[in-house]
Amino acid sequence: MPPARLLPSRHCRATPYLYSEADIAGLMTAARALASPLRAATYETLIGLLAVAGLRVGEAIRLDRSDVDFDNALVTILASKFGKSREIPLHPAAIDALAGYARRRDQLFPRPGAASFFISTTGTPLIYNCVHSVFLGLVRDAGLQPRSAACRPRLHDLRHTFAVRTLLDWYSAGIDVQARLPQLSTYLGHFDPASTYWYLSAAPELLAIAAARLEHTLGSLP
Repeated sequence: MPPARLLPSRHCRATPYLYSEADIAGLMTAARALASPLRAATYETLIGLLAVAGLRVGEAIRLDRSDVDFDNALVTILASKFGKSREIPLHPAAIDALAGYARRRDQLFPRPGAASFFISTTGTPLIYNCVHSVFLGLVRDAGLQPRSAACRPRLHDLRHTFAVRTLLDWYSAGIDVQARLPQLSTYLGHFDPASTYWYLSAAPELLAIAAARLEHTLGSLP
């Protein structure tokens, strides 16, 4: 047999780190304690938006001011992955938080050098590498620990958490998840619902629900 490293191996996805409400609150509290008032406001709001809207990190940091419609509680994502654009309706509490950030941002930095919604302490657009570095510090300050070697807190896992919590809420409400899945796929900006099925197999809670339903179905057979 050839050596294992001789043949290309299939890519293995990391195990999603599903954040609890307490985890997200801890990250936002840690962000609020950042030394710079502007950086604190930016990262607290950014993390909150990622948690409640399921945006890709790149989508959030590329938002311009004109992409956030406070009157209609909408965020517009333009030409994202696969060149797709979409509108994201937000809960009134989320849009209020974004409006509060915008006021604070303009107070702290009235004349930024970019039209970006989220800005750095120098008034420029956020850069992913910098956001990632700050996030790792927030994870440390919030006391979040890896659950295994393959399951560590990642920025992208806020998106996983949003998707899984949405599915869990639908199951709890007795909603036909299969019928609703295309809607979630569109909301997340996936190319097709098949991409969204990853979330069905990525969470132990969802697998437990699936197993319980299968057991109930098999138990009802004659």
